[in-house]
Amino acid sequence: MMRMQDMQKINEYEWEIPVSFRSDMRVPVRIFATRRLLESVMQEKSLEQAVNAATLPGLVGRVLVMPDMHQGYGFPIGGVAATRYPDGVISPGAIGYDINCGVRLLSSKVEFEAVEDRLEHLATALDKYCPSGVGVKGDIRLTTKELDQVCRQGARWGLSRGYASDADLQRCEEFGTLDGADPDKVSQRAKQRGRPQLGTLGAGNHFIEVDVVEKIFDSEAARTLGLQEGFLAVQIHCGSRGFGHQICTDYVREFQGAIQRYNIKLPDRELVCAPLDSPEGQSYLAAMRAAANYAFANRQVLAYYARQAFEEVLGGRVNNWHLNQVYDIAHNMGKIESHKINGKNIKVCVHRKGATRAFGPGSPGLPPEYSKIGQPVLVPGSMGTASWVLVGTEQSMTRSFGSTCHGAGRVMSRRKAKKTIRGERLLKELESRGIHIRAGSLPGLAEEAPQAYKDVDAVVETVSGAGIAKKVARLRPVAVIKG
Repeated sequence: MMRMQDMQKINEYEWEIPVSFRSDMRVPVRIFATRRLLESVMQEKSLEQAVNAATLPGLVGRVLVMPDMHQGYGFPIGGVAATRYPDGVISPGAIGYDINCGVRLLSSKVEFEAVEDRLEHLATALDKYCPSGVGVKGDIRLTTKELDQVCRQGARWGLSRGYASDADLQRCEEFGTLDGADPDKVSQRAKQRGRPQLGTLGAGNHFIEVDVVEKIFDSEAARTLGLQEGFLAVQIHCGSRGFGHQICTDYVREFQGAIQRYNIKLPDRELVCAPLDSPEGQSYLAAMRAAANYAFANRQVLAYYARQAFEEVLGGRVNNWHLNQVYDIAHNMGKIESHKINGKNIKVCVHRKGATRAFGPGSPGLPPEYSKIGQPVLVPGSMGTASWVLVGTEQSMTRSFGSTCHGAGRVMSRRKAKKTIRGERLLKELESRGIHIRAGSLPGLAEEAPQAYKDVDAVVETVSGAGIAKKVARLRPVAVIKG
């Protein structure tokens, strides 16, 4: 078990576990956290997992851990690691089972006070239009050929089918499509799971949330993003559903043999990996991109459904109910990027698991209107607490591979939350605070209680204080739809 004395304090927001801590570490582990946040994870295994991750072949720089860290499969949630391309490795566990789990934010010109009495109806409409729950199927029935198109085209698939606009695609990470996806590298079982689930929310910590922009911290950036204090916004948080989960499952199983073939020694088999330039590594990368594109398309369809709900409930009430895309960004992804390391630009595969890309101003790949402010970063809290909109910084590019936090981060397992929190009581408490809840089950609601998560304000204060993200706006929930 890790101890505070095992870590070197860099400053108020940064700590480091040096390579001397364990003989098999290839790089140090840099932790972005306050002492209080760090102490809160000492009894679980996220830091031990970060040290294990520091043994992966081909690592460059440092393994990074964000303040929303918690224990994951092999690799900590909130972790970032970069391996040399093409001779480093890629690890499915360092990307996660829900490939391209991410967040889409939509803004509006609807004033909260003008529609406060319609929010309950809006929550019901969103729940109706956006299917949620474990294994739920949607209204879209894809053939295998159509699924393959989704895998290759991502959010662009929705453009010709009326689910997307050009403006939507422009304001997505990678413009909604990762190149290099190959559905032929995806198993039939994954395709069976993926065909009926496009346009569905799922369960767990996934949600659709109506928020009010509570406070602006950077007026120029907020204006550029289309966010106004006192106006409604919508967050959509979900990923690649059973499709991506099956792809990760398939390749974790396959990579168990790969580490033997390539003589890779690991302290934890959950970190199984393969060389990026190997047939196995290339196949996983192509399949992962297919899942990522599925997730981009999934959030695009859900955004279309959210717009239908707004039109139904508010169309005759306000002049402009339309939801405008702010940004869509992933927080479970492996990306081939160039970063400056020890003064040299190096091409790497950046694994981000429960961590958000946070590229600074002027970075390639940003919409022209966002180039001056940096990449938008979307940090949802739990359903009873705030969420945040941030932007990336120049410091994030040099110190964290252009990465920052992705949410609040769990402090209580789902099992423990269900045992200690009563769903009925939680529902009444949230409703009494003016948050309209639509949930598939009360036990599922209890799993995602605010008490099960860290203080998202403290997490954001940490990444802001460390300089790897900049505050733009704080959002307050007024309606939440969960599976």
